[in-house]
Amino acid sequence: MFDVTMILNMHKCHITTNLRRWSKDVGRWGLARDLLHPAPDDEKRKHKLKRLVQAPNSYFMDVKCPGCYKITTVFSHAQSVVICSGCSTVLCQPSGGRAKLTEGCSFRKKQP
Repeated sequence: MFDVTMILNMHKCHITTNLRRWSKDVGRWGLARDLLHPAPDDEKRKHKLKRLVQAPNSYFMDVKCPGCYKITTVFSHAQSVVICSGCSTVLCQPSGGRAKLTEGCSFRKKQP
């Protein structure tokens, strides 16, 4: 019959070989990730079509003019120069991707 210490030694040996095998697999495939609950930072970095729930990168925003404090609604990826209707100062310039706000302008994202 098997002695208790012999069984424990066999069990330890089995665990260490499994750990060695697992560590090799981790090096080969990377760590396991939770695909159903990804981190928000990881989701933000992904392309808009490859996220768990597809969502656009663009948004509308309210921009406050630094001169007359009038609020204008501007698209985040505006492709033309946006001018304040009150004092005719430039609020943002197109830059190929997101529009760049001029210095002194404050903004907030509009809720859908």
